[in-house]
This record gives sequence, structure tokens and C-alpha cells, in this order.
Amino acid sequence: MGYSGVVAKIAVLALLCCATFAIDVSYDERAIKINGERRILISGSIHYPRSTPEMWPDLIQKARDGGLDAIETYVFWNAHEPRRREYNFEGRNDLVRFIKTVRDAGLYAVLRIGPYVCAEWNYGGFPVWLHQMPGMEIRTDNAMFKNEMQNFTTLIVDMMKEENLFASQGGPIVLAQIENEYGNVQGYYGEAGRRYIEWCASMAESLDIGVPWIMCQQADAPAPMINTCNGWYCDNFTPTNPNTPKMWTENWTGWFKAWGQNDPHRRAEDVAFAVARFFQRGGVFQNYYMYHGGTNFGRTSGGPYISTTYDYDAPLDEYGHLNQPKWGHLKQLHDALKSMERILTHGDETTTDLGNGVATTVYTTEEADGSSCGAFLSNINTTDDATVTFRGNHYLVPAWSVSILPDCSEEVYNTAKVSTQTSLKVKKPNTAENQPEQLQWVWRQEHVDDVLRGVAGPNSRSASRLVDQILVTGDASDYLWYMTTVQIPKSDPIFNKQVTLRVNCSGHVLHAFLNGKYVGTQHGPAYGQYNFVFEAPVQITQETNQLTLLSATVGLANYAPAFDKFFTGISGGPVQLVSTTGSPAKVLKDLSKNTWTYKVGLDGEEKQLHSSSDLISDKIMWQSQDLPVDRRMTWYRTTFKAPLGLEPVVVDLHTMGKGEAWVNGQSIGRFWSNFSSPLEGCGQCDYRGGYNPGKCTLQCGKPTQTWYHVPRSFLNADRNVLTLFEEFGGNPTGVNFQTVTVGTACASVPEGGLLQLSCSGGRTISDIEFASFGDVTGSSCGAYQKGACESPLALAHVRETCLGKTTCAVRVSQANLGATDCPREVHTPRLVVHAVC
Repeated sequence: MGYSGVVAKIAVLALLCCATFAIDVSYDERAIKINGERRILISGSIHYPRSTPEMWPDLIQKARDGGLDAIETYVFWNAHEPRRREYNFEGRNDLVRFIKTVRDAGLYAVLRIGPYVCAEWNYGGFPVWLHQMPGMEIRTDNAMFKNEMQNFTTLIVDMMKEENLFASQGGPIVLAQIENEYGNVQGYYGEAGRRYIEWCASMAESLDIGVPWIMCQQADAPAPMINTCNGWYCDNFTPTNPNTPKMWTENWTGWFKAWGQNDPHRRAEDVAFAVARFFQRGGVFQNYYMYHGGTNFGRTSGGPYISTTYDYDAPLDEYGHLNQPKWGHLKQLHDALKSMERILTHGDETTTDLGNGVATTVYTTEEADGSSCGAFLSNINTTDDATVTFRGNHYLVPAWSVSILPDCSEEVYNTAKVSTQTSLKVKKPNTAENQPEQLQWVWRQEHVDDVLRGVAGPNSRSASRLVDQILVTGDASDYLWYMTTVQIPKSDPIFNKQVTLRVNCSGHVLHAFLNGKYVGTQHGPAYGQYNFVFEAPVQITQETNQLTLLSATVGLANYAPAFDKFFTGISGGPVQLVSTTGSPAKVLKDLSKNTWTYKVGLDGEEKQLHSSSDLISDKIMWQSQDLPVDRRMTWYRTTFKAPLGLEPVVVDLHTMGKGEAWVNGQSIGRFWSNFSSPLEGCGQCDYRGGYNPGKCTLQCGKPTQTWYHVPRSFLNADRNVLTLFEEFGGNPTGVNFQTVTVGTACASVPEGGLLQLSCSGGRTISDIEFASFGDVTGSSCGAYQKGACESPLALAHVRETCLGKTTCAVRVSQANLGATDCPREVHTPRLVVHAVC
């Protein structure tokens, strides 16, 4: 075997032995305890299906570098059991591999089994086959539901146990969650809801996992479940059980994006303020939701109307880049908090209210090796800065901020004083060799002739009513055809009237055809308003008429009491022919109780036109001449080469309408590029004051999403296939592939600090467009101006230190940068740099 082989084998055996050492996880009123030691735990949510296994190690390592102790994830029932008792734990659904990747990075894991997840995920994570079971009611004291929930929960627990992944077995999982935010909806279910939550707790405890169970947003959580908080701010949260620690399972770092809405943004200063306040007031476990949001691949986005991107303005962006300054500003906060871990989990707390929203909180301990002290200085006033005199020293505490003094003397951090870099991303064109500037397309019209004639095929079904769409589709497709024949005698006066087709839709999109001719398309106006009434004029010219309606869903509801009872499609209607001659309008024919025939999905889906197999040479299937644009129900296909390098890849679909996109047979999600956000709502973004998703928004008046993530692992080294299904009508000639990278890095650091800059993807700092040490004006990257005083040596020093490097650090001092002759009584000089990657 040789010496190196023996050493390697011993190392493997040592790891295996160590992995069997149980970790004792317990808690008291002050903290979660690991092997008897009280701990401050800082966690971040990363959802394994919203990225790829190839991305996981880098994402998790960046989370660790950012100061996290744990990774939290939901478990997505509908991803793992799409059909009853048929399981999928492969690829992005490989939960075991994900937890092992967390373990290998040296982090803990928090497993939120649920199995209801909400998460803006399709149907809240429930498989739709539950909805199709007669007598089923979800999330209540229903025997059928409890049986299915227990079966899946037990499956996940047994899988984790088999791989020794619970801390009690030496694994990384230190906490598990049953149910999710049930307290928010429990009142709807009444006494059955109370019985259900007690059953959840009892069932979870019976699984004997050896680590604590948590229930978020559950004030009446049965012991020994730990009740935890979710929200923008949880400093005021107090656990119902005084013997449990103060825990925050979801600190919303941003918000999700919905089609037709502006882009929500939550500034780093406010996230940091919320975290610091939580720990100031006795918190000991905090989880960022999300730390990396990722992508709603395929048809996984819920809502309805939630976009494919799930970036969430998280510390790691959708593609895995550091979202600066948020990532770096929070990392500095974590360092400060961890330096106080002992005193925060053991010390006596004293808070002094100084008035006008200003307070000091001091933690002190008396131990064998002496006393120690740590302090928070907080100012929750939204407008007025404060000068706080504390233990003989003076500290400037800006409005809506917290200062941290780990030794009760030196301020090491303030939530409003951002010194980490700001990164601005840019898109770079595809640089693959011999890649044409414009992609070459073939196309195929979706075959609709049969359904427009009322011919549905062998797998259709009929009923004398309008049925709920997902009862028929089982969510196997976004699309369901509703077909009926309308018989009208020649003597009927309808032939002499102006007639309107009226359809009451339960969401989300409707296309109407009469006698083979297109009548019109309509969709709900916005997120939360997807029910609508379709009205369009029609011409009745014959006795036998064929009415065909195509209903399309855009994700299923994921949150609300009894959301499983929400209707989709044209459930119940009514569908009517209405006379618009005279007033009021008169119903001429109510077609709701006609015999309706239903066909699930598209012909192209059935033929798997999105498959990665090489169908382009099939002249019957695809056409290369007379490429149509702005045509409904059209499939497009092209080949491309993967962009060079390692940076994340995106496809620009800004010229398309609505549909779905696949790369090499893998769905990269729904697109709806022509659904723009309102013109109003954007402007100055002040982090001071309570946050909500409408407070600070970007991209007003622009399409909700035009760039779609194509993970590198989806791509082949040589030839790749992009397939688009266009539902509304678009122009594929504007589609192109690009890479996303950091283009600009800016930072502002006061004297005494350390200015750090970095590029991404191995790129180097190519230019320093601005560098000044003095009284610089301007507060945004690209808008800096030199002040009245500065050091003449600063620019040269920064260029010498940083040019040609992927990362650099500059100590902000006059010794490095030269004297500034700025009056000290006015302000502290700062170094401001604008670098190009």
C-alpha cells in the first residue's frame, strides 16, 4: 500500500471514529447547549433544490466565511414524493448529500421537516396528490392527512438516522422542526387545530431523534417543543415557555419577487440593526431567511405569480456571489457578537433607558478569573442621532442603530456604519469560441387543431360541470384544456345579437377559442389578484359551435388557512354567452353545466419537445425557415456554446413573452418577461424605521425578470440546447447568453479601519477610478467627489497595493496614506475607493 496509502487509510478511519461521537444538544432558558456549553448560534437558510449539488460546497463555505455556525433548510415533500410512494432523492433533491456537505464544511444543520414549508414554494411543499384524495383536509385533525404526514416525516427521520446525521449520532443536525408557522392560521381550524398541533408534537417526540424540536410562530407549542419567532424584527419576542431560549428562525433579509411587482430591497444597515437588537435583548439563536435564496427551477415557484428568481436580496445572491455590502457588514457583526458569546449566555443584564429611544444594555459576569463586561448602545429613534456618554466616554450612535462594545469600552461595530465594500454586478457577453452573435433558431407551432375541434385524445375525461384544474392535472402541467360543444337552433335570436363570451376564472391565465378562431387572452392583474372575469366579443354563425378554453396556472397557493381549498382554472365558472345589446347585459346561454371535456397539458409537453435529445435534424418536427415572432403557442429551439470561464451564466429573455425555458432538457423555470412592474414606488431608500416589502423597491416600470440563471452544471462542454415554449408571443432573436460578475467594487472606511476590496471568478482589479483620503463627499458608488482636504499620496498607494490583484487590503492611516490637513474637530478622514474588476 505504501506509506502515503497507510496514512490516508488511518485518516479515514479517524474521521469515521470521530463521526460516531455523539454530540449532546440540550437547552435551558439562556441558550442552546452543545455538549453542556451554552452557545450563540448564527444560522442561514440555503434550500438545496434552489441551487445545484455542484454549487453547494461553495455556497456553504461562503456562509462559513461569513461567520455562520449552521445552515438551515426546509425539506420539500412534493419534490421528494411527487407521486404517492414514489420517491426522488437525486440531483438537487439529494438531501443526504446536502447535509453531508454542511457537515464536511464544519457547520451544524437545522432541519425544518415541516413538512409544510410555505417558502413561496409550489403548494407550500405539499404534493398535489393529497388534494386529489377524497376526504383529505390538510394541516388539521384529519386522519388521512396525519397518516401521510407521519409517513413522510418518518421517512426523512429514518433516512437521517441511517446516515448518522443527527448530532446525537455524531452528525451535524442539532435542531429539527415540525410544522411551520401554524400559529398564524390555527384559529381558522378551531379545536381541530389545537388537537392537530398536539398530535404533531407527540408524533415528533416519538421519532426519538436525540436533538430538540422547534415550532416557529407557535405560542402554544406543547412541551418540549421550543417556540420560535419569524419576522423582520424579533427583539420583542418572548418564548411562551420561560424555560426555553429566545430563538429567531426567520430573519427576512429581503423579500421575494412577484411578477408585475417592483424589486424589494432591504438595506444591510437595517438587517444588522435587527440582529443586534435581538442579541442585545437576550436572543441566542438567529437564522437568516434567506442566506442564499437561489432559483425556482422548473415549476416550483408558488404564490401564485412568484417569479423564477428567488434572490431574496440575501447575503449570497441568486448565483452565489457575495451580495456586498450585506454579506461583509453582517460578517463583521457576527465577529463582534461571537467575541461576547460567554458573557451574553452567562452574564447578568442591565438595561438603562436614556430617553428619546436611546438605551444602554450591559452584560456582566463574575467568574474565578475575574469580572467581564460587554455592552450595547442602541438608538431606535428613526431621525435623531445620539451622543451617548457611557462610563466616561462619548459615543456617536446614529438613528436606528446599535453600537457594540465587547469590553464596555471600545466600539468595534455599529450597525449603521458600513465599511465593507459595495459590489456592482455586470453582465458580460458570451465569449465562447465560434459562438455567433445571434443564435440560430428552429421552431414548431404547438399543435392545437385537435383541441380546437374538441378532439381531446385517449387520456381525456369529461364531466357535466366545470372542475378544479388541479383535480384534473394533479399539477403535472400548468395547462388544462376545457372543451364543450354549444348547440344553438337557427331560430334562436342569439344570431341577431351582439354576443360576449364571459368566463369567471379562479386564476391565473385564460386563452379562449371559438370555432377554431382565437378570441382573446387575459390574466390576473397582479400578485394576490389573479382571479378575474374574462370578457370578449364573439360571433355566433352556426348551429354547432366548439368552445375551447385553455387555462394556465402560474404556481399554486403556498400560504393561507385552508389554501388546499382554493380553486384554480375555471372551477365552477360560470361560463356564459351574454348579450351586450341594451342594458343591463342579459345572459343568453349558461354553459357551466354543459358536458365539458378536459385534456391535460400541451402536445409539445407530451412529445417532450424540451428533451435534450437531438431533434433539430428532424425536419418534420422543427422548421428552420420563416421564423415567426410574436406568435402564440410556439416552440423555439437553438444550440449554443457554454460561455468561457467559471462565472455564473444567465440567459437574457427580455424579448420573450411568457412561457417556460429548458437547457439540455432541464427546466430553468417559467419566464414572463413582458410583465412589467408599476412605474411608482421607487426612490430614496432610507434604512431608518420599520421595514416592509414596499418600503424600499427598485426597478420601477421595468420587467419583473429578464435574466434567468443557467447553472454551470446544466451545461455541456461543447454543444448545448435551449428550448423555449412561448405562450403569449415573443421574439427569440433577442435571446442571448451572458455571464454575471462583479464589475465595480467601492468602499468607504474611516481612519483606523481596514479597507478591503475583492473581485470574483478569479478576475483582478484592473483600475482604480477614484481614491481619496480626506473629507470625501458623495455616498454612492460612482458618485464620489473629492472634498476640501485630502492626502496627495492616497491614490498612488491604493493603486500600488491593489492593481492586478483579486483581493487587496489597505490600512487606513496617515502612515500609509499621508497626512490630510483635515480639521479633526470637524470629522474623521476616510478613505474612499472606486475600483474596476
